[in-house]
Amino acid sequence: MPGVHVPIYPAGKNINAASRTAAGSFIIRPMNDARQTERESMEVDVVVVGGGPAGLAAACRLMQLAQKEERETSVVVLEKGSEVGAHILSGAVLEPTALAELFPDWKERGAPLHTAVTRDEIYFYTGPRKAVKVPNALAPRTMHNHGNYIVSLGNVCRWLAQQAGQLGVEVFPGFAAAEILYGEDGGVRGVATGDMGVAADGAHKNNYQPGMELHARYTVFAEGCRGHLGKSLIEKFSLDKDRSPQHYGIGLKELWHCDPAVHKPGLVVHGAGWPLSESNSSGGSFLYHLEERQVAVGLIVDLNYANPHLSPFDEFQRFKHHPKIRPHLEGGERIAYGARAITKGGYNSLPQMAVPGALLVGCDAGTLNFAKIKGTHTAMKSGMVAAETVFAALAAGAADEGGGDLTAFAQNFAQSWAWDELKRSRNFGPALHKFGAYLGGAFNFMEQNIFRGRSPITLRDQTPDHAALKPAAECNPINYPKPDGKLSFDKLSSVFLSNTNHEEDQPVHLTLADPGLPVRVNLPQWDEPAQRYCPAGVYEVVEENGRPKFQINAQNCVHCKTCDIKDPSQNIHWVVPEGGGGPNYPNM
Repeated sequence: MPGVHVPIYPAGKNINAASRTAAGSFIIRPMNDARQTERESMEVDVVVVGGGPAGLAAACRLMQLAQKEERETSVVVLEKGSEVGAHILSGAVLEPTALAELFPDWKERGAPLHTAVTRDEIYFYTGPRKAVKVPNALAPRTMHNHGNYIVSLGNVCRWLAQQAGQLGVEVFPGFAAAEILYGEDGGVRGVATGDMGVAADGAHKNNYQPGMELHARYTVFAEGCRGHLGKSLIEKFSLDKDRSPQHYGIGLKELWHCDPAVHKPGLVVHGAGWPLSESNSSGGSFLYHLEERQVAVGLIVDLNYANPHLSPFDEFQRFKHHPKIRPHLEGGERIAYGARAITKGGYNSLPQMAVPGALLVGCDAGTLNFAKIKGTHTAMKSGMVAAETVFAALAAGAADEGGGDLTAFAQNFAQSWAWDELKRSRNFGPALHKFGAYLGGAFNFMEQNIFRGRSPITLRDQTPDHAALKPAAECNPINYPKPDGKLSFDKLSSVFLSNTNHEEDQPVHLTLADPGLPVRVNLPQWDEPAQRYCPAGVYEVVEENGRPKFQINAQNCVHCKTCDIKDPSQNIHWVVPEGGGGPNYPNM
């Protein structure tokens, strides 16, 4: 079989030693610079950054092509979580289009798609006790879920990693890509993993282990929403020039074991309106019944909200008390919690996805279809197109001297069904932002159901999310009810359920460009909104010697990236902590 099959290495295993045992898999040599005693290098054909749907689909497709053409190809996937799936959080209703293309026999292979959607319900919540059910005939056709499956996306990724391993891909969990490597020509030449065993003051601890440089002919960045390396690529190469600003939401999710009497496997409930409507904010909710008495419930808050007093976490907690939601959860047990930012700008905000030597795919670029509230199938397809583009370049010998020209990706992706789907949905988000839930919803019904996404106009939302906040003095404070410990909970008990853990004695991965700015600027102008938009209690304003102090509890961070997005001063920059840190989501 072309390539060398190596098992998925466990998090924390010495990547150098593991690679040496795979005879013939890689060439390992010390660097030829001043750091040659610090870091070694590994030569590969392709390195994929991120073990999510897009990255794993890219790796699998690459090795499928390699086997078909009998071409020896080395592919490595780096995953910062302690295991593949540990950092994956999504609703999730999965459209199996891309999965069926990648593995037509996915059912026979045991893919964890066990619960087919049996019924769709859509509500507009008009208040804390009232709701209007929207007839399916009046809902945008993109909201219909016939043929889709309710899944744990984390478990789908774990399964994809197994398929990748069987194809010969080497998957390294627990190793975070911390730095992009560039060649003399300015093109991407791979990545370096972060050092392990560095103390908070920068000193090397007894367990210090330098990072590894992966020198790749091509690099695929698939870090998920607001990937920190993807963000730097977009800035360095101005990939978002002439595009609308990217837009985001924060998704908060809980997994419950429900009362058997109310369990309805296959039921999908989507909604909008209250409680976000009370603050003139937008977003949506979901509730999905999976197998084994599991119910996933969540709230997505668009990060273009204006009131700095708003707390997405607390909006979610009070949402669960609505009479249309409460009966699904009462008598049950909350078993997991998590939060993750969502890239939802869609077609209008898609950056250029190719740079010399590298491609940007999935939510790292923003391929989610907001009109469907789904992104797994489009993320996977972007990864598969990336794999085909890279493999064609490898086969043509374009990368003999390093990374070659990947500009063909733009045309290849534009010819895919994913591009067509995103283009047809380009007005969905901007319509809601410009016209509100009622008029925007009517516009989207007309465009999606009558014009099928082919209307001659294109709406745009040109205000970045971080610039949408109004001064705190101009907005009404929001008094949230205390959690009852039955349906609603506090942040710290919720973070506990996310299994979040970081090595405490390490540099803080939530960096401030100006450490004094939160108290000097954000506090008087916006009442320092990081205290509220963070869903994990990472940021606090405490008193020290009679003065306010901005405190960062990095140990609590669930890697949602909301702070990097919503900080009105764009002062917070999220970078990877030590590999293996962060949440460890089960079945999310």
